[in-house]
Amino acid sequence: MNRNLAKGLQVAWGLPEFRGGLRHLIDLDEVAVLLATLSDPDHDREVERSLVRLLRSGLDTVEIREAVLLLLEQEEVRRPLVAAVEPLADRPGQSAAIASAAEDPAVRREVRAVLDSRQVRELIWHALENQFSENRFGLIRRAAVLFLRHSSVRRLAWALHRHGVLRELRPKS
Repeated sequence: MNRNLAKGLQVAWGLPEFRGGLRHLIDLDEVAVLLATLSDPDHDREVERSLVRLLRSGLDTVEIREAVLLLLEQEEVRRPLVAAVEPLADRPGQSAAIASAAEDPAVRREVRAVLDSRQVRELIWHALENQFSENRFGLIRRAAVLFLRHSSVRRLAWALHRHGVLRELRPKS
């Protein structure tokens, strides 16, 4: 699992406003245990798979998906989350690009459009499974299908590109 994604989830979970907004929808203890295990550098792949299953279950549940998206729309949740992610970024440009994208209502609108599509979510989960299985061909194929068949994914990618997020996430050689 991407180290920055794991850290971002841990940061989000550390915000009382975020946990409080989801308290009535999910088992807080299960998430806390998974994130604590994930923070151990020697964790196994099964922990990552468990977290992905939990994320999938949450995002496939309309109430949880809506709660997360609504929380991210609130400045008092979004801004501390973005600020907490800043020191975790590998490069200063990463945090600036992520902060810029997070503050853009158009990006948040496109994230909502992508996550509201059951077909897109399904392709994303298959791509993640391909990544865990180290099936690069399957991962590339799923990514291509996402871009070719779903305009919401193309719009989100373009919006992230405008803010420099894609450039900053590429490994520097």
